[in-house]
Amino acid sequence: MPPTPQERRAARHQLGAGPGAPAGRRGPSRGHKKPITVDAILDTAFGIVAEEGYEALTMRRVATALETGSSSLYAHVVNKEDLDELMIGRLCAEITLPEPDPARWRPQLIGVCTQLRDQYLRFPGISRAAFAAAPSDLDILRVSEGMLAILLAGGVPPQAAAWAIDSLTLYVNAYSLEVSLAAKRQARAGDGWVVSRDELLTRFAALPDTFPETKRYAAELTAGTVDDRFEFTLNLMLDGLLR
Repeated sequence: MPPTPQERRAARHQLGAGPGAPAGRRGPSRGHKKPITVDAILDTAFGIVAEEGYEALTMRRVATALETGSSSLYAHVVNKEDLDELMIGRLCAEITLPEPDPARWRPQLIGVCTQLRDQYLRFPGISRAAFAAAPSDLDILRVSEGMLAILLAGGVPPQAAAWAIDSLTLYVNAYSLEVSLAAKRQARAGDGWVVSRDELLTRFAALPDTFPETKRYAAELTAGTVDDRFEFTLNLMLDGLLR
């Protein structure tokens, strides 16, 4: 069985001096390099994701970058899933939550989702770390608490508000991952999968008559920026909450 959140925290703090407690290094490097801490592990992990993408992130890769063995990391981070949650928690810690205002609950909620999206887009593909995870990190829960408070202030029924948080965060995660993947493709020279809007319009115009609606509404299908579509979808989701 995977460790519970309580067991993971206990394992991380087993040295008894809190999250910044140094883990001893092994071998000849002991005493000659900076101690291993949760913050050092996270800084290194974020650096790897920023440079190489989330798919490059492994515990072994972090240990190598820190010039240590994997066992030094496990004094603070139980496994890759634990590292994932810590990373998402650090990003969530930078999100500003407004005081819930019943008159402005929609723009407030969209603002929180936009901040979360922008945090994810700083590190290519990192929103994968937030999928299929039941959060226990207090910084992640702080954002969920803030979103719940905004929804309730807007008159959304508690059950609908609770499920709306799941739906909204899932969409933000998926949107951020798609944008990261598209940017990665675009960065590859000569990638034939990257299609401009003009090229897409040309392709739609050349479709056979068995696609009448796609041909007729090609301009609408290809209109808008990714930000336009992001806000449109959030508003579409929010429209149904009070019904």
